[in-house]
Order: sequence, then structure tokens, then C-alpha cells
Amino acid sequence: MKSVLNKINTPLLILLIIQQSHAQQSIDTQSPVSEVFQLSVELMADYGSLSRFYAIKNSPERRERFKIFFRDYLTKLEKLPFDELSTSGKVDYLLTKNFLDNKLFELSVEEKEYAQLSKWVVHGEPIYELEKQRRRGKHMDGSIVAGQLNDIFKSLQETSIELKKENPAFSRALTKRAEGIIQGQRQALESVYEFYNGYDPQFTWWVTKPYQVLDSLLDQYSKLIKAQVDLSTLPEDDGSGIIGNPIGREEIIRQLENEMIPYSPEKLIEIANKEFAWCDAELLKASEEMGFGDEWEKAQEKVKQSFVTEGYQPEAMLTLYNESVEFLKKNDLITIPPLAEETWRMKMIPPERQLISPFFLGGEVLQISYPTDEMNHKDKLMSMRGNNPHFSRATVHHELIPGHHLQRFMNNRFNSYRFYRTPFWTEGWALYWELLLWDMKFPQSPEDRIGMLFWRMHRCARIIFSLNYHLGKWTPQQCIDYLVDRVGHERANAEGEVRRSFTGNYGPLYQIAYMVGGLQFYALKKELVESGIMTYKEFHDAILHENSMPVEMIRAILIDQPLKKDFKSSWQFYER
Repeated sequence: MKSVLNKINTPLLILLIIQQSHAQQSIDTQSPVSEVFQLSVELMADYGSLSRFYAIKNSPERRERFKIFFRDYLTKLEKLPFDELSTSGKVDYLLTKNFLDNKLFELSVEEKEYAQLSKWVVHGEPIYELEKQRRRGKHMDGSIVAGQLNDIFKSLQETSIELKKENPAFSRALTKRAEGIIQGQRQALESVYEFYNGYDPQFTWWVTKPYQVLDSLLDQYSKLIKAQVDLSTLPEDDGSGIIGNPIGREEIIRQLENEMIPYSPEKLIEIANKEFAWCDAELLKASEEMGFGDEWEKAQEKVKQSFVTEGYQPEAMLTLYNESVEFLKKNDLITIPPLAEETWRMKMIPPERQLISPFFLGGEVLQISYPTDEMNHKDKLMSMRGNNPHFSRATVHHELIPGHHLQRFMNNRFNSYRFYRTPFWTEGWALYWELLLWDMKFPQSPEDRIGMLFWRMHRCARIIFSLNYHLGKWTPQQCIDYLVDRVGHERANAEGEVRRSFTGNYGPLYQIAYMVGGLQFYALKKELVESGIMTYKEFHDAILHENSMPVEMIRAILIDQPLKKDFKSSWQFYER
């Protein structure tokens, strides 16, 4: 099938062919797996086996084994006849290669950092050898092992003295790597000791005390290493108490390329500002309808005051869920398996978790953020105001159906061999539905529109504050103030959002993935649905059936795009 983007002389004929093809696919229970299926399944199975066997992260043994592993699979991949593959097969080929190349890059960084730290961590390498023998259950002479551990202990004591004397200044990355190496050595030591302790009386008698004193010294040494960080490489606490890790422009660009986003960070900020300007205009319209003119803050404040009476938040969220699913069905937008409707669950987010997640979390379990009786009065009101029904109207369907719950439900059932997890697909899809349902008049009142606009502004703000932070231009406190002043966040919720963004174990690009991924799906909808090539239902079902991957690759499959082996991302998806 030719690409719908190619110049053709018979557009009507091509349109009919594509429509017929997609109609046939909608009849099939699942489109056939690609020619890379078996390799992908073996790759992930082998990766899992090796990860469990070589479990000590940052160890030279693990690193060298995985370098061989990833290179071997690149060789296997190269043997596939790329030009003869289907479009889906070519997509799998490119994404598998991308995965392997990125893993080798990460190992090269690890190797370089390990070499820089070698003088300070080499004392622990004999522990790796003990763990290597332990894995196969070799009988160990306890007296010999005790002597080895004692030798390591003495070497580590000497290294500690030298470290204090030389007082080297490590970059933050090197400090983190050193801590990881030492923790790996402790993990290997514990693995050896726990395996034999109690089962081999001779081993236990000899090794228990040397194990305890060495483990304690390794713990102390880890803290000593942590104290060697070059303070000039650490962001200062600006009063927010949030100390993240800005990665810089070069690494942002590398990660964007890896995610197949062909825009610079500066261009993405520009896009976010354009989307924000659209939100501003719509916000003023809603404010005027509510009688507040251009004082949108007052209109938003009235919406916040609509919070649910204590104890009734879960029921209110169920009502919003039912309304959104009824809307999807009424407009025949997507296939919703009955089991997906039946099996989602609810839980409440604990107070301590709300410091990082002041709003919903979702998936098969809808996690509701709402105050408990133990919170102080101010925090209770901020949580209730920030989770009012009009704000939540844009997030219940984001978290459940057709968002994260339905995504994961379908991921487990269609093309599940695909392992290309990316937030631009995961969060982008859920955000796309906020854009689509706005267009389809899902918000029923100006209050609803203000609620949905709050989240849309929030996603624009995420691009702006997170990229400016990682570019080294903004501090966490500036990010918090921006969310409060520009979006209308409650301050505690803004602090939780920024803390989550920079210290919550999310990747540096995660927060931009919502709006950027959503705009990608939105552009693809224009290309395939608004042109008449696919219905909404065909389009949405097809996306979920292909499973997670960069959105540009979803596009390549759906339009049957010709792909080359040296493919580089180039899709300019944004227009406004």
C-alpha cells in the first residue's frame, strides 16, 4: 500500500483502498504480528534471564556481559532483510535497534564513570568473585572467606583514610555512580553470606563477624563518598527544599531524539506558550460567561469552591466516570471491552504520598487524592479545592477509560511482545482525549470548561517549567511560583507537582510527554480521521492494537509509510 502522503494521480482510488484495508483490520481480532516478533520475544526473555542472573548492578561482570548481549542482538537484527519487511516489521526493527543502541550508550557511560572511580572502589571487586562462586553453590572454606573479607576490610580502611586526605571533588553523576557501585558490593556480600549462613556451620562460625564489620564499613564508606560531591555541581536549595538534577541541553536533545521528537527544547517551549495563549483566550470566554469578565482568577476560585463534601469524593468520581463512558459510547468513539469496565478499582492515596501526588493516579486502580482527618485545616482545604469536580472532569477519563486503564488492558492483549514503553504514547494518549473531548463539547458548562482548561494549562506549564529547569534557567521555587501564578494551583499542590517532577523518579522528559504526545495524536487524528480515511473508532482501536511506541511510528504503520534503515525522526506534527 502506498503512503497517503505520496503524490498520486488517483487519490480517490487510494482512499478507497486504505478505507477497505482498515475496515478489514477492524474485523480481525488482532492484526498479525510482524516479522520481528520472534526476535523481540527472545530479546526480552533473554534480557530478563540475564538481569536476574547478573543481578549486581554496576559490577564489571554484569556490564561486560550485557555489552556482549546487546551487540549480539544487534548482529541478529542486522541479519533480517529490512527492505523485505512489512511496515510493521520495519517499525519493530527500528525501535529494537533504538533500544539496543540506547542500552549500549548507557553502558558506555557506566564504564567511563567506573573507570574514573576505580581507585576508590577497586577494594570491593573480590566480593564479586565470591558472588560468582556462590551463584553455582560452590562450597566455601569459611576460614579462607573470613580472611578475604578481613583483607577487603583493611583495604577499605586504607582507602577511606586516603579519600579523607585527598578530599577529591566528584561531580554529582560520579557521586551517584559511586554510591551505586558500593551498594552493589554490599548486595553481593549479603548474597554470599545469606546463602551459606546457618546452612554451613563452619562458614557461619568463621564469616559472621567479618561480614558484619565489612558491611558496616561499606555503609559508612558510601556516606563518605556521598560527602565528596562537588558542591558547585549541586543545585542550591532555593528555599523549596527540592534538589533535583538538571540534565542540560545536550542530554535533553539526546533524549528527545531517542523518543523521536524532532524539536529542540526551545521550540517545544515556544509550542507550549502558543497552546497557553489559546487556553488564556478560552479561559476569558468562560470567565465572562460566569460574570467575572477578565478576572479569570475569581472565576477559577468559584470553581474551586465547588469541592465535594467530605466523605463523598469517591462517589462523585464514579459519577464523572459514568458520564465520560456514556459519552464515549454515545459517540461511538472507541471499543470498550466489558471486562475493562468491570475490573477497575478504587483506592485512596495516603497523606504522605499526596506530598508527591496531590491529584489522581490511575490505571486499573483509580487512586484518589483527598484529605484525611489528620491533615491540618489549611492542607485539607487546598486538597479539596484542587480536586473539585470540575477540575476532576478532565482527569477521570484520563486515568481510567479511555486513558491509562484501557491502555494497559489493551497492552496486555494486543501485540504484547512490543516493549517500547514511552510516556509520549502513555501520557500523550490520555491527554489527547482531553483535547478531543473538549472539541466534542464534553464540558457542559463554563465551570466545566474552566476545570478542563486548568489541566490543559497545567500540561503547557509542565513543558515550560520542566525544560527551563533542565536547561538550568529556572529554580524549583520559580517553577512552583509559575504554577501558582500562571495556572492557578494551590501552593501545596504546586509544591507537590514540582517535587514529583524533579525527585519522584520520573525521567526528565516525562512531564513534557503529556502535551507533546497529545499534540502528536491530535495531529494524526486530523490526518486520518478528518480526511475521512478512518472513523474515530477505527482510528482509536488501531492505536491501542499496535501497543506502545513513539507516536511517529504509530503514524508510519497507519499510513503505511515507506521507511529506510537509516530512518531519522522528521515529523513536524505541530501547527497553530
